[in-house]
Amino acid sequence: MTAPEHPTSPDSAGTGGGISRKHLLRAAMASVPAAALLGAAGQSPALAREQAAADRPLTPTPYCDDGDDPTPPQMEGPYFKPNSPPRTSLLEPGDGPLLTVTGHVFGVDCAPLPGVLLDFWQADVNGGYDLAGYRYRGHQFTDAAGTFTLATVLPGLYPGRTRHLHVKAQAPGQPILTTQLYFPGEPRNATDALFDPALLMTVRQAGTTREASFDFVLDTPGGGPGPGPGPDDTWRVGVSYRVGDPARYGGLDYRCRVAHQAGVGWEPPRTPALWQRV
Repeated sequence: MTAPEHPTSPDSAGTGGGISRKHLLRAAMASVPAAALLGAAGQSPALAREQAAADRPLTPTPYCDDGDDPTPPQMEGPYFKPNSPPRTSLLEPGDGPLLTVTGHVFGVDCAPLPGVLLDFWQADVNGGYDLAGYRYRGHQFTDAAGTFTLATVLPGLYPGRTRHLHVKAQAPGQPILTTQLYFPGEPRNATDALFDPALLMTVRQAGTTREASFDFVLDTPGGGPGPGPGPDDTWRVGVSYRVGDPARYGGLDYRCRVAHQAGVGWEPPRTPALWQRV
């Protein structure tokens, strides 16, 4: 995957009628139609794209774990499951009420991050998690502009928790961020011990669908491509790997943990979420 080109600074406009990243972000904000936001006014934090457009430094997205993060790696908790299918829609036939989540993934230097792995999972409308299969579970990668889109249902409530979505985010070669996204105006936000207002999405009602936005900020600057494989290695950019497929990189053997298409920056030693040493 080739990272998009950016001006040398957030304010510098390209030559020949180019546009700076800051101006592009401002244009994106202006294109959002006016609508009544759900929840109390000012309850949701500003999106990272708004902070970047205003020349404000970006704060990394907070970590939030309710105990199901695998520690050590071979132990999995009651809700997260590895090897989720690649998809941007978690919808099942006849689903409702509907929810869409869109946003960007930035580094702390305000640069959009392409190729970021986003692994989502959530409760169904009744507050239950599918522990036998992969309903309402799926992963995707941000596009060349660092954007993502998720189509799903509004997650239901279960005892002790407010309404939320789970997500793991990992930029190429960087640590995994495990966190949760919350909805403004939920009564249980005041009583949920894990609730963090910094993780509130911006949500509006559009007909029968709730449209949510959230920008992740990973504690990393934009990175360059990793080193190429050696002559005896079998891992290659552009190859679609399935769960269990073997690959050799840097003289070491790996086994695929999550089905994906290999891209620059997703070399096995840099992405333990995708590859396991054997």
